[in-house]
Amino acid sequence: MKNFSCFLTLLLCCSFTVMAQSDKNKVSPVKMQEIYEEVKTPYKYGLVMVPEDEQHKMDCPTIFREGNTWYMTYLIYGGRGYETWLSKSNDLLNWENMGRLMSFSDAGNWDDNQKAGYNALTSTKWGGDYALGKFNGKYWMSYFGGKERGYEVEPLSIGMAYTDKHPSIVQEWTRLEKPVLSSSDADVSWWENRNKLFKSSVIEDQERLTGHRFVMYYNAVGDSLTNHKKTRWYERIGMAVSDDMKNWKRFGKGPVVHHPVGITGDGVVQKIGDTWVMFYFGAFWSDRKGGFNRFAASKDLVNWTDWTGDNLIESSTPYDELYAHKSFVLKHKGIVYHFYCAVNQKDQRGIAVATSKDLGKSAVEFVPTTVN
Repeated sequence: MKNFSCFLTLLLCCSFTVMAQSDKNKVSPVKMQEIYEEVKTPYKYGLVMVPEDEQHKMDCPTIFREGNTWYMTYLIYGGRGYETWLSKSNDLLNWENMGRLMSFSDAGNWDDNQKAGYNALTSTKWGGDYALGKFNGKYWMSYFGGKERGYEVEPLSIGMAYTDKHPSIVQEWTRLEKPVLSSSDADVSWWENRNKLFKSSVIEDQERLTGHRFVMYYNAVGDSLTNHKKTRWYERIGMAVSDDMKNWKRFGKGPVVHHPVGITGDGVVQKIGDTWVMFYFGAFWSDRKGGFNRFAASKDLVNWTDWTGDNLIESSTPYDELYAHKSFVLKHKGIVYHFYCAVNQKDQRGIAVATSKDLGKSAVEFVPTTVN
């Protein structure tokens, strides 16, 4: 009886330790509400980038700054696949196309027809300079690539590209010869085993919270959360780590931000005070319509507390009535700018922005602009 009592006491202590550790990793409801109040953008300014015609679609804005000029890398899909483009602005509202950064090729490579790029090592300080960092004398970009023509045709894998010149210059980036993550890797997990790895976001872990210098958040398609069999669509966000930007390994066996249905994807991380905030989008959830933008928060880059309140961005206008998703959020001179992919009922896709202060309304609609 004494031994059983000791065992019971030990079991209770272990259970308490697990619970305490779990509570320790959570971001408090008070802090989550504070973050929401800081980042919310109730005023939709409107479209700031539109494609040249209905066949071309713009997607996935990534913003950085050099001097007094803002730059946006973004994707254009025109039927063959994704290419990565660059634009610039002096005020975050009026943008000018500059040219391609990663173009189609016909060299028989694994990424000939899909090159969807996202700048790496953007400053994560909320309200900071949003400058791009360098590693080993180079600027870096992660991207998902594929060899097949069409809209996100599998297999899609994650690659890395780099340049010695500043990313504000229109140039073709140099790409590593092989993917750094794919669904055929030996360590691929159940949540990412369906031949489609999508958007990735790379930051520097200066505090080495993960034990590594660089952290990549990426979303992928995988099996059901409960029975690991093929289902309609499950997309979740997981982690990989690296110390040299070329060799990446998965961190943990499961996703770090996910939901039981639909898509959880395109995580982009910034640090607000002492809390890490991941802006991401959801789609096809049972309790919410369309595509929408939300956030999660973390103390350690690994354990994430999901916001359970209102969406940050959701469909509410003719230009985003189908989807309002895929965010890049920043703060500049006291104003929060929430860039996102806006999709109307015709499946026309452009880049829109919402703000924390009323800046008036954009007169831009889905009308042709110049894309050469």
